[in-house]
Amino acid sequence: MNFLMLAAEPNTPFNYFPIALQLVVAIGFVVIMMAVTHLLGPRRKTNDKLVNFESGIPSVGNARQPMGIKYFLVAILFVLFDVEVIFFYPYAVNFRFLGQDGFMEVVMFVGFFLCGFIYIVKKGALDWED
Repeated sequence: MNFLMLAAEPNTPFNYFPIALQLVVAIGFVVIMMAVTHLLGPRRKTNDKLVNFESGIPSVGNARQPMGIKYFLVAILFVLFDVEVIFFYPYAVNFRFLGQDGFMEVVMFVGFFLCGFIYIVKKGALDWED
């Protein structure tokens, strides 16, 4: 078999050669850049350079303090309901074409999220007093 026939056949290992080559080049580039910066970079470590820098504000306390789970829960719920709003854009663009069936599907979509929101409120996930 010649080169062109081998490349034209589906699902041969040769068809994955460009992907493997790109992966090798990318990994090689990263390794070379890290080595060059390590070799050419400054080696002077002073106490001032080893201190954490937080936008010019001196750090206070331990950075490894646990955060309340309520913060993460509210953040995840925000993303969930924010994504819900994104799904309204295709409906808003095509609402005339979708007609009555599309309207009923959007009502069901909102109903499912409303059930989830009621569940979240009943469980007290948005209550911040502990």
